[in-house]
Amino acid sequence: MAALQTLREWIGIQQFPPATQSKLLEILGKYKEEDVSSLTVLVMGKGGVGKSSTVNSVIGEKAAAVSTFQSEGLRPTLVSRTRSGFTLNIIDTPGLIEGGYVNDQAINIIKRFLLNMTIDVLLYVDRLDVYRVDDLDRQVVGAITDAFGKEIWKKSALVLTHAQFSPPDGLNYNHFVSKRSNALLKVIQTGAQLKKQDLQGFSIPVILVENSGRCHKNESDEMILPCGTSWIPNLFNKITEISFNGNKAIHVDKKLVEGPNPNERGKKLIPLMFAFQYLLVMKPLVRAIKSDVSRESKPAWELRDSGLASRRS
Repeated sequence: MAALQTLREWIGIQQFPPATQSKLLEILGKYKEEDVSSLTVLVMGKGGVGKSSTVNSVIGEKAAAVSTFQSEGLRPTLVSRTRSGFTLNIIDTPGLIEGGYVNDQAINIIKRFLLNMTIDVLLYVDRLDVYRVDDLDRQVVGAITDAFGKEIWKKSALVLTHAQFSPPDGLNYNHFVSKRSNALLKVIQTGAQLKKQDLQGFSIPVILVENSGRCHKNESDEMILPCGTSWIPNLFNKITEISFNGNKAIHVDKKLVEGPNPNERGKKLIPLMFAFQYLLVMKPLVRAIKSDVSRESKPAWELRDSGLASRRS
């Protein structure tokens, strides 16, 4: 699928203000230093949370179709851009919820679309301006884990959109961000069944994003968060940290897409089944037969013949 994608020069980077361009080119330089020529970022989450808008903001152009009311199709979109010998691949995906449940068809389509690709970073996207988590959040996390394995969360970041948000009732912004992100991180931990040993020396970073035109800007015309951070370079920095965090990228092969072959699994069990039959069935049976034979009395004809032989002698 990726091979059929025509690579395009990343001209959208020129749409950013000079200060942002400079930071992004500096980040791309890190990949060149590490002799890394490409990066593949997978964007997933529920519908209507800002996945496509985030892709467009990062690329600097309208590369992914934005669907406000979740009328999006099931097909993922691969956006590939090159700059100075480096290729950035971002895969936008449809929302994973349909009718209040995880859309298994969407999951399968995404997996097949990714066949033979390697996922370097997963961006799990949700909204900051939501006040609670529910079972749908757990379903989505569980579905992603079932599809790609829990190791994918070690290559992930939690992205919260609508960051230019004013909490109600005078709540402190930083406090609200902390509560919202911690609630979702807990859902990821439980939904992905991440144990304490899985989380040793590792934490999922939280990245705030504001895609709307009302995003505040600094004196350099960069889009900034309420804390003053220029969020696009910050997002790229976090992606770069994840890509180099030492955890293994997720390669989507045929086995991952289709699951283990039940016939192959059955073949592996055949020797165990034979051993089981021998130890628990055949061996006790043979022992019982021998025991019966040893205890069996001699037949009358054998005793009669034995008696005649003794009288003759």
